[in-house]
Amino acid sequence: MVDSSVNTIEEFDLSREERVIEIQNLIETLRVADEIASKGYLITSSELADLMDINASAVTSRGDHWSWRNWVVSRVRREGNQILWQLEKID
Repeated sequence: MVDSSVNTIEEFDLSREERVIEIQNLIETLRVADEIASKGYLITSSELADLMDINASAVTSRGDHWSWRNWVVSRVRREGNQILWQLEKID
């Protein structure tokens, strides 16, 4: 879990250019999530964690069905030792 007070302090230390780059990176992440959802791709817990920038164990501890930003995340099935997740866009 990330301490939000640390983020706030770091944000003050970033230049405007660095903050804009972070926003551009966020937009790219959201585009990737949107493509995953629109194409119906299934992704693993570790891939979802990378997309969300969290620890993989945090993904599985959230349960089988939850919201993240503009998407509903659902546990779809298990293949071997991998849990597969699906993103569905919230309108």
